[in-house]
Amino acid sequence: MRITNKIMQRNNLNNINTNKIYQDKLSTQMSTEKKVSRVSDDPVVAIRALRLRSNVTEVTQYYSKNIPDANSWLEVTESAIKCQSEVITKMIEQCTKGANGDLTSTDRKIILEQLQALSDEVYSTANADYAGRYVFTGYRTDTPVSFQGASDTAYTITEQLTPDDMDTKTSVNSAGLTDLTASNYMDPENQELLEDQVSAVDVHRIRLAYDQCSENTLPQISYQTLVEDGENPQYEWKTMDDAKVMHAYDDPYTAAANDDDAFIYVPETGEVLLGKNRYDALAAVKDDVRTTANEGEIRVTYQKDSWQDGDLRPEHYFYCEADGIKYNEDYLKGAKERQDIEYDVGFNQTIRVNSTADECFKHGIGRTADDLLASLEEVTDLEKVKETLEDALKTVEDGSAEQTTLRNQIQAVDKALTLAKDKSQKLFENGITAFQGYLSDVTLSLTNCGNRSKKLELIENRMQDQKTTFETLKSNNEDADMAEVAIQLGSAELTYTAALMATGKVSQNSLLNYI
Repeated sequence: MRITNKIMQRNNLNNINTNKIYQDKLSTQMSTEKKVSRVSDDPVVAIRALRLRSNVTEVTQYYSKNIPDANSWLEVTESAIKCQSEVITKMIEQCTKGANGDLTSTDRKIILEQLQALSDEVYSTANADYAGRYVFTGYRTDTPVSFQGASDTAYTITEQLTPDDMDTKTSVNSAGLTDLTASNYMDPENQELLEDQVSAVDVHRIRLAYDQCSENTLPQISYQTLVEDGENPQYEWKTMDDAKVMHAYDDPYTAAANDDDAFIYVPETGEVLLGKNRYDALAAVKDDVRTTANEGEIRVTYQKDSWQDGDLRPEHYFYCEADGIKYNEDYLKGAKERQDIEYDVGFNQTIRVNSTADECFKHGIGRTADDLLASLEEVTDLEKVKETLEDALKTVEDGSAEQTTLRNQIQAVDKALTLAKDKSQKLFENGITAFQGYLSDVTLSLTNCGNRSKKLELIENRMQDQKTTFETLKSNNEDADMAEVAIQLGSAELTYTAALMATGKVSQNSLLNYI
């Protein structure tokens, strides 16, 4: 084959262009610090880069956003539960003091003030929020746990109870002694207040979750009774709907204690008082293990249409209806599903970050505190009456009718005071057990929250390692070795210069130079 100068020139120009392309590739790598700038440069590296970038982006979302957000939510929740735990612990301390049988008036006053302050504080942290979302309200993150101000919304509430939720209350009938003053103790109706008119009765009751309930709508109690026994037992619902309304000032407790068929509703205190026969019928209710339903359930339906600031909203606890909206209908079907809020914190991994109000902010805490406060106030009122009567006794003449009346009244007050103190002491003793139960619930919630935080910490550490690993793989795959590129670029430039020199020399010579 004859090689002409033209062929040599063309080959040299092609080689120079190849060197120039290579030099441009190295220059691009030098400026972008990447191995490839387009898919065609290296399809394998490009595809792997897309996958690794996607992994890095996903891990960064978990590590830098989701996990810190979840951790902040858990910290807010844990802080609120700790406050609740401290409040209940202090309540137990006050109950321990109140259970002492040798309390003075000053001691009771201090306990009363402390309990009142704790009672006001018990639900204050329930409305804790994170980034504008309430943390104890499940999916209803835009609705607080308690009312933020007075409201007249009418709620029809159904509480689902068991026989264990019924208790026995002791009531002291002081026969109007607490109304005695220095100016009316000689009134005709007060002169006949004697010791034998003071008494104490025990009455069975269902203490509703709320007080100050509506008296216009009577409560209904529903329970199941066995109608057909066998392999497939059949139950039917029975309803008590013949309640009688009595107000606290009418002494409904004595009325209920003296009537075996009593079904008395006290709207002010939120109590349903039961006679022996009614109580026995409900106490006999129990779950049948042969069926999937819960036959041991007692449903109490009532209405409340007056709410104060701080009252717990019933939609977070019970099946209820208000303004045509029904809340938690599945509760009546035995499908009480926990409203868990979960965060994606890893590849196919989620973690629950919320606790719900019914786990740690129970109605019974405030209601038990109300009973204790009422018992202390009852003793305090009787002590004030006794002090007033004793002061009046010092000013009357010996042997006078006033002296006889005052002594009889003081004897009656002494009896009422003894009964009230005994009742208060027992309530405080029972309060220790009750609050310890509530504290156990709160402690369990706090433990669960702490476990989630610990789990989240482990996940965070793992995500940090994965983030580092993926970023390293991504860098190794697509980042150019700048030292190596610089050396190759220098070599390419030298080669390019040498090629230009060689081509120049070849191009200078032709056949004409030798003719």
